[in-house]
Amino acid sequence: AAAMASEALSRVPDVQIDGDGVFKYVLVRVRGAGTLAKDVVRGHGWAEYHADLFERTAEELARHGLSCECLGGGRLSHRPEERKIHVYGYSVGFGRADHAVTTEKLKAEYPDYKITWADEGY
Repeated sequence: AAAMASEALSRVPDVQIDGDGVFKYVLVRVRGAGTLAKDVVRGHGWAEYHADLFERTAEELARHGLSCECLGGGRLSHRPEERKIHVYGYSVGFGRADHAVTTEKLKAEYPDYKITWADEGY
């Protein structure tokens, strides 16, 4: 079971965000069997609330036998034509995500982007 959970965990993309615009995001800790876990970023314009992002993510993960918890949220400004992503803000329901962690995840996914973050702003 641990091997299956590990494999399921490894298949979960670290970053899934919309290609353009300003939208809410959540930082989610995904857990497999035992102590295996990793943090992932999910950000989409369709979400009216951070909870919408988290609930959809939790449902998708549950189908693969994985559980998760929301570590916080914020906003992303994704400007692909400028190759820039700015991470800022917070979630009223979940609190502020660790934007430094989010930024590292985004840098791995978008190595040729300038990615910045700030704690202020909403």
